[in-house]
Amino acid sequence: MKKTLVLSIVLSLAIVMTSLPMMGCDSKFVINEADKKTLQNLPSQFQIQAQAWQKLQEYYVDSKALDPTKISQGAVRGMVEGVGDPYTDYYTPQEFQSTMIQLTGVFTGIGATIEKKNNYIIIVAPISDSPAEKAGLKPGDYILKINGESTENMNSDVASQKIRGQSGTTVTLSIGREGVKEPFDVTLTRQEIKMDSVKLEMRGDVAYIKIAQFITPTGDDFRAALNKALSSGAKGIILDLRNNPGGILTQAVDVSSQFLTRGIVVKVVDKNGTESVQRVQAGGVATDIPLIVLINAGSASASEIVAGALHDNERAKLAGIKSFGKASVQNIVKLDDGSAMKITTAHYYTPNGTLISGKGLTPDYPTDLLGDNLTIWAQGYLDHVIAGEPVVAPPAPAPVTASK
Repeated sequence: MKKTLVLSIVLSLAIVMTSLPMMGCDSKFVINEADKKTLQNLPSQFQIQAQAWQKLQEYYVDSKALDPTKISQGAVRGMVEGVGDPYTDYYTPQEFQSTMIQLTGVFTGIGATIEKKNNYIIIVAPISDSPAEKAGLKPGDYILKINGESTENMNSDVASQKIRGQSGTTVTLSIGREGVKEPFDVTLTRQEIKMDSVKLEMRGDVAYIKIAQFITPTGDDFRAALNKALSSGAKGIILDLRNNPGGILTQAVDVSSQFLTRGIVVKVVDKNGTESVQRVQAGGVATDIPLIVLINAGSASASEIVAGALHDNERAKLAGIKSFGKASVQNIVKLDDGSAMKITTAHYYTPNGTLISGKGLTPDYPTDLLGDNLTIWAQGYLDHVIAGEPVVAPPAPAPVTASK
């Protein structure tokens, strides 16, 4: 989903806007015959909404203050939450505009991507050099309270609105972290954040390229970085997708295609079981150069598509920690009043047909190495590959022991 966060909108693997006729400021809508038929065929259970509105007008002590817009928006939000899918959401017109801004990579907030998990809000990934990262927030941290308000059963987009605010103001989050016995509070100062989605660094003859998120300019920026790396004499590439919460599907396909000559990037299966595929686009500029991909628990959605495509097409090995495991596709559909719904419309599978939902991608080289330590190992890995020498696996993860 920027203001405070790249928030839950990390969101869409695909963004398909279906624009319905926008009416004037008097908020009256022209209902076409298809809409009339839909309304007439509503399940009988929906009659309770009209009855509830009638009773509010009849009994509420300050009935003149009843706001039909706010109440109807609350009803739709409740309807969406009743679906029980953490990725299906409702946006008011203001929230929708904010969501679209998020995809440009410029926003005001704390700089973290969130999702709903286990009835609470979880941090998928903090953005590099953001207030969230500087405060030490980590992927997998639970946001238990926002300014003292519990997030239990809270919609992720509602949470994002509560966390957002003007630059220079503060927000206090109560954090629950695995391995830490008691929740703790973190107060962050919101700021304007401009997220550069692609970062290039030459390390000798190895190019280190990090993609922070798949936003509108990512494909173009990534091709530019690749061409610069190759012209600088790069003989190997480290593609760092750690803490990348995802983004726009087309950008993920574009990035994957730079390393592949042919094949499938991702398979998508809709509610009817119909399968469609996103294929490799022609014109990749780095189809032969040695490659290693870094992932962790903050790698989700579109970043998992890229990692899965390169892995299943036997183009690259994965190193790091098992990824987040988000394998659903969301479309954004506009409603007549300028609001919108983000609806899960399909599941995606890696090219080999693996559904990673809730499981994530398992790295070929699992390791607890963090930050630059893993990057240093990856550089050594590529040095061995380039020289035709046997590679050395990174230290294996520490065994998990049950606490007494």
